[in-house]
Amino acid sequence: MGNLRTKDLSKIGYHNDQLRSLVVGIAAKNFKHYSKQDLLDLLVRIINDPEAFLENELTAKIAEKILGKVHTPSFKTYNLLDKPVFCKTYGSKHIESAAKQQIELASLLPVSVQAALMPDAHMGFGLPIGGVLATDRVVIPYAVGMDIGCRMHLSIIDESEGYLKRNEYQVKQALKNHTHFGMEGGLGVRQEHKVLDSPLFSEIAFLKPLRGKAIRQLGTSGNGNHFVEFGEIELFANNTLGLPANRYTALLSHSGSRGLGSAIARYYPRIAAETCKLPQQVQQLAWLSLDSEAGQEYWLAMNLAGDYAAACHERIHANLLETLGLKALHVVENHHNFAWKDDLDGKEVIVHRKGATPAHQGELGIIPGSMTTAAYLVSGKSNSQALYSASHGAGRAMSRQRAKDSMTTSAMKKLLTRSGVTLIGGSVEENPSAYKDIDTVMAAQRELVDIQGKFFPRIVRMNKD
Repeated sequence: MGNLRTKDLSKIGYHNDQLRSLVVGIAAKNFKHYSKQDLLDLLVRIINDPEAFLENELTAKIAEKILGKVHTPSFKTYNLLDKPVFCKTYGSKHIESAAKQQIELASLLPVSVQAALMPDAHMGFGLPIGGVLATDRVVIPYAVGMDIGCRMHLSIIDESEGYLKRNEYQVKQALKNHTHFGMEGGLGVRQEHKVLDSPLFSEIAFLKPLRGKAIRQLGTSGNGNHFVEFGEIELFANNTLGLPANRYTALLSHSGSRGLGSAIARYYPRIAAETCKLPQQVQQLAWLSLDSEAGQEYWLAMNLAGDYAAACHERIHANLLETLGLKALHVVENHHNFAWKDDLDGKEVIVHRKGATPAHQGELGIIPGSMTTAAYLVSGKSNSQALYSASHGAGRAMSRQRAKDSMTTSAMKKLLTRSGVTLIGGSVEENPSAYKDIDTVMAAQRELVDIQGKFFPRIVRMNKD
């Protein structure tokens, strides 16, 4: 936070000496993570409507001083709205009822502004996977998800489609030697990235002990459906990337913020639950106000986790391309478990995308299918009913246990061979039949994205769960 001076406060209506002194003291102690401008904006809102800030322990003293009275805060249980806010569902016929019920409950929150359900949606924790929720100046940790900043990263490589056949052995060895999956261990060579120098690791007490794990896990991937894979991408004519229509070699990865993001995702929902009391059926969706220190702290920690996830992908791609002597012509990347400040009908809202791809006008994204089906390179159409979003993949059609029970390892190997795909690691829990049909999902979101190209997996590396 920049130095807050009494003359700054006088300019926004804080003329009482005692009040200014109180504000400077509280700001220095409790709002050190705010920028000076954000803090001044908050103080303007407080002086214009002090009654609205009496229930927040961090702003109550300022509000009480403005009103000239002491307010005794009371525990408050928020009631749900009488009817849900507007929610547009895409591909409804192929979405399970449990996911629809989850988004409807989220649409009843008193802080909800609008919602949307993507065609890959299925049931999740709190908010369904594929759920998008816009709220009024609050962030809901559970609506962001447990793997903060989980993302896709695509490198289109300056090699023709025949490269992988000619260099299959070298590519397999590179994947084995320069990727790592799972919770334990890491790469043999320490990775460097500027994200590790973030001052937040020392400024936010909760993050201090997490830096060591972040160092060890940099450049690695999680388990489950996370992958690093080489394949071929067909770019269509007049694509918005400005590259000639052709088939290129490409590298695609999917994973998130590792142990750092997981710890953040477990810690802040507890704080939200302590300060935001909701009916039991929606208590998981407790929120943190961005006008509170806890809300600002989570926002900073969430963004750090997102930056860390991006750094992991950067290192994965840099290591593999350098080892193989390859060069990226174009990179496309995007988060899909995150919250963003956005504009909706002239109003600032917080858009949570839990398993959904940002799709503003011209914004590029990657929507994968399975290890044997295409991933789609898309550009957004900025559909406001979808909250400028699209699906983040095909979406699961089976639970991991059901997928495990439905296919043998030998049957999956035969399927992969028929599809021309080599799998390193992996398990039947991620077999292609566990996912919805990607083409059906894409057909349901023609209003949301334009297709620029199709990526076909060829050599896939996953964790052996």
